[in-house]
Amino acid sequence: MRTYISIITLAVVLGACDGELEKKKAKVEELKTEISELKSEVATLEDEIKKEDPEYGKKAINKVLITALEIKPKYFEHKIDVRGGVESRTNVTVSPQIMGKIESVNVKEGQKVSKGQLLFTLDNDIIRNNIAELRTSLELATVVAEKQENLWKQNIGTEIQYLEAKNNKESLERKLATAQSQLSQSRVKAPFSGSIDKVDAKVGEMAQPGMPMVRIVNPDDIHISADVSERFIGKFKQGDKVDVYFPAQDQRLESTVTSVGQVINDQNRTFNMEVKLPKLDFPAKPNQVVVLSLKDYVNEKAIKVPTKLIQSDKIGQFIYVVEKQGEELVAKKSHIETGLSFNNETEIVSGLSTGQSVALKGYRDLSEGVIVSIEDSKETAVAAK
Repeated sequence: MRTYISIITLAVVLGACDGELEKKKAKVEELKTEISELKSEVATLEDEIKKEDPEYGKKAINKVLITALEIKPKYFEHKIDVRGGVESRTNVTVSPQIMGKIESVNVKEGQKVSKGQLLFTLDNDIIRNNIAELRTSLELATVVAEKQENLWKQNIGTEIQYLEAKNNKESLERKLATAQSQLSQSRVKAPFSGSIDKVDAKVGEMAQPGMPMVRIVNPDDIHISADVSERFIGKFKQGDKVDVYFPAQDQRLESTVTSVGQVINDQNRTFNMEVKLPKLDFPAKPNQVVVLSLKDYVNEKAIKVPTKLIQSDKIGQFIYVVEKQGEELVAKKSHIETGLSFNNETEIVSGLSTGQSVALKGYRDLSEGVIVSIEDSKETAVAAK
């Protein structure tokens, strides 16, 4: 009995719900009809108002104020910085050619010397005594050789006696010449004019061949040498202009390449380059560090933009260009391919063409399709076409 009553109750409830649903549907249709009639009435009224007030209904558009740069082919160059050093071909350490005790030192550090000027001397008493002995022996040998020659001319004596006397005399002459050469080597002289940079020679010290005694430098015969990576082979040639920077003095000057090495150093994969060092109005010393700026790329008619304008998205790099769309100017993304960058400018290989305008000031406030207004500026060539 209870089950029967529950079924009847459920049927009554479901019937009531169906009735409510139908009422809601009817109400929706009624409202839609009213909306349609209202829209029609609004449209009619707007048309009537616009005939009397043309500005009615126009929306105020917030435009982004920018400046624009017109793309034109321009000169573009790229430079690399290479570390080099000041070198001198007349920067040598003077050493004795023979062994001996240092008898006197005739120069001091900082002193200017001329070519051939005496730097230091070695004890040469033994050599002098040897020369005196050789001279005495040579005098006797000369007399014997002359007499033996006269006898040979008179067919007296044997030929071997004449030849032995002649050979003995010539041998002593050669020994004397050697001793005299050793005597001159005991007096060590400046190989060229310059300044004494360092003196290691000390009186009473034993000197050996090859032992550094005096360093002499000619500051007027200096140049710049640098090692350049092999990936720049063929980029530079003799006569190219070079910007030279002296960090120690904070001085800059312009010079030229005097030679480019033809051999790659297999230890560091570089080739050598020499740069002329013109007369300076500030002091520069051998082994001083300098920085060379070398031009490795030039394009006379490049499309270039300020590097800061280049942005990136999921597709790649892009720049905002300004295009005319109907009555308005809008910002559009132009995806690009870049080349080299130098001095805050970047060469654009593809993606931009002559005559286009790119957003300059205000470019960070832009997004795709934003309406822009171009501000007149002396810094830019205005013109979104």
